[in-house]
Amino acid sequence: MDCLFCKIIAGEIPSTKVYEDEFVYAFNDIAPQAPIHVVIVPKEHLQSANDINEENCALIGKIFNAASKIAKELGISENGYRIVNNCGADGGQTVGHIHFHMLGGRSLAWPPG
Repeated sequence: MDCLFCKIIAGEIPSTKVYEDEFVYAFNDIAPQAPIHVVIVPKEHLQSANDINEENCALIGKIFNAASKIAKELGISENGYRIVNNCGADGGQTVGHIHFHMLGGRSLAWPPG
């Protein structure tokens, strides 16, 4: 498979790991948009949010459980943070592996753009 995030999870492409468990891998974004910008991905390859179904939806809960742990570890759980998922071309998804951006460490504006 020629998936950037699958290669990062496999260790074929270097990353700065922030968190890892049996189901989830998280790493620092290489082009951060906030003081804290972590990419959280399931180890199982899903193309996008459009591929979430009854069989794999528990995986999304595991991602958000990991996000809560990451936020506490990075010290942003008290002041808050944003979790973003881009789906499809018009949604801004640039890597074909479902992923979530955790942004924090500063006040975040709305709407995002």
